[in-house]
Amino acid sequence: MVDVTFSVNGKEHSLSVNDNALLSETLRESLNLTGTHIGCDTSQCGSCTVHLDGKAVKACTVLTAQAAGSEVTTIEGIGEPGSLHPMQEAFNEHHALQCGFCTPGMIMAAIGLVNESESLDGDGVRKGLDGNFCRCTGYHNIVKAVLSAQQNM
Repeated sequence: MVDVTFSVNGKEHSLSVNDNALLSETLRESLNLTGTHIGCDTSQCGSCTVHLDGKAVKACTVLTAQAAGSEVTTIEGIGEPGSLHPMQEAFNEHHALQCGFCTPGMIMAAIGLVNESESLDGDGVRKGLDGNFCRCTGYHNIVKAVLSAQQNM
């Protein structure tokens, strides 16, 4: 076991976790932040994407102990009903989701992509979201949503 203190969505947490506990597991099981989805456990799908110190990361590739002293932001920390994040609004407006399983990770990855890029075009969005899979859509509306949201972020 290892003791870890870190901030999640602006609130400090101190936990004792197994040495090999993944951040995705800790967020879901210890902090009940179930918007961070676990889709593959192999870092291929991106459903678990969160922000770690402002950078989009796949939470299944980060040990909880590695997040010690860091700021973690999950989908629960970026907006709320009646006051959505611009990326959430754009996903809704452009019908960029279907079943919703990939949506939290896709939104967190898209926010990271926009924050790290000066200007994106369709190809840039597709390349930037390459590690996030949606099995329901053809990505066309996701690209439209990201391009729309970048104007409001």
